[in-house]
Amino acid sequence: MKLRLFDTYTRSIREFVPLKPPDVGLYACGLTVYDYAHIGNLRTYTFEDILRRSLEFSGYRVKHVMNITDVGHLTSDADIGEDKLEKGSRRSGKSVWEIAEIYTAEFKKDLERLNILEPHIWCRATDHIREQIEFIQCIESKGCAYRTSDGIYFDTSKVPDYGHLARLNATGLKAGARVDMSEKGNVTDFALWKFSGPDEKRQMEWDSPWGRGFPGWHIECSAMAAKYLGPFFDIHCGGEDHIMVHHPNEIAQTQACYGTRLAEFWMHGYFLQLDQARMGKSVGNFLRLQTLIDRGYDPMVWRFFCLTAHYRAKLNFAWEGLDGATTALHRLRAASYEWGDPGASDKTFMDRFIAEVEDDLNMPRAMAVTWELVKSNLPAATKKATLLEFDRVFGLGLGAWRPVAESIPDEVLALVAERQRARSARSWQDADALRERVRQSGFDIEDTAQGPVVRSRRATAEGDGGM
Repeated sequence: MKLRLFDTYTRSIREFVPLKPPDVGLYACGLTVYDYAHIGNLRTYTFEDILRRSLEFSGYRVKHVMNITDVGHLTSDADIGEDKLEKGSRRSGKSVWEIAEIYTAEFKKDLERLNILEPHIWCRATDHIREQIEFIQCIESKGCAYRTSDGIYFDTSKVPDYGHLARLNATGLKAGARVDMSEKGNVTDFALWKFSGPDEKRQMEWDSPWGRGFPGWHIECSAMAAKYLGPFFDIHCGGEDHIMVHHPNEIAQTQACYGTRLAEFWMHGYFLQLDQARMGKSVGNFLRLQTLIDRGYDPMVWRFFCLTAHYRAKLNFAWEGLDGATTALHRLRAASYEWGDPGASDKTFMDRFIAEVEDDLNMPRAMAVTWELVKSNLPAATKKATLLEFDRVFGLGLGAWRPVAESIPDEVLALVAERQRARSARSWQDADALRERVRQSGFDIEDTAQGPVVRSRRATAEGDGGM
């Protein structure tokens, strides 16, 4: 395969060629563990999983590193406000260390539920304070840092192309700045190390050459990525919200210290939208994966739903869309199971699928090829083998799924029969209302040429064997 991937740094789709083939270094910005991950976060991690699977499908040996931010991420990107972990601690009454442990464990559980491959290396910011201090000392030795009364700051004026990733106009920002500059030399300067205030009682703070305090948010990724992947590696990923501040600052730090832009490719997953607005914890409109599970959805339905949009397109959330994904995933699972043992894959379909994956991970078109395969007249064993090859990228766990035996309660069967009578009488509104009552009872109806088929929503999605 010859993957072509969109690089945010160059704003172009370029052929991916590893720096040291067949090895590929992949760094992904992990969660700030002051709260649960929401399904918008998990959309980004699903995209990154598809990327990793596609690289491995292409024969590359991936080294996947993901950080856990458990200190230094303030409530404002302008280096003001509270540390998010400290704020979460006050809200819950638990220590910051307990908060970090709880939400890290929940985050990892969500990734497992979505069949997202675990990174080869997890790295916590609090486990790498020494590396961050050394990185700041390197920046300081190059003349790119200065001291203020509240911390050590990066001087962005020392980096001629600062903000190139975000296409920032630093001069325009300076001229139009309406923020409290405090002691900052430039509006774009950012904290490398923050001092603990004299009246501030922090649970996470460390001694440093500059005074007792804690690292800024951006330095952790530069330091840990360089430690585990080197100062210039293949791909750095994150959400689109990192394009404007976090990733330009990571790049600036690495340029100052090592003279590189940290990664050859910078890739970003786009937002999930709820009612046409970005889903996020900061705006209080987020849904957890557990919320979907509590409503009867298999978590893999969320993964399938994410495959219906390109990772660089905004995805609108709707419960109706999840219902459609539930039905589609069940059909794919059922077809794969009914085809029996796999034979040899079909070259024509494989070539078409690979072409879509190569085209910047175009999962919607790859899924369209999949449905053509399902409807084709190829032998069942050939279709099964080809689909399982596709699933090496999709990650839906189709080969492990098995149907479960289930009994339908009499009251649900009565509703289904009543709905059939309403449909026969063309009373569509009544039929829809009855379908919703069946759904609220935990079952789905699939209308077929042979009549309605009723399945438990949880059994439909999960099957026996799960992922």
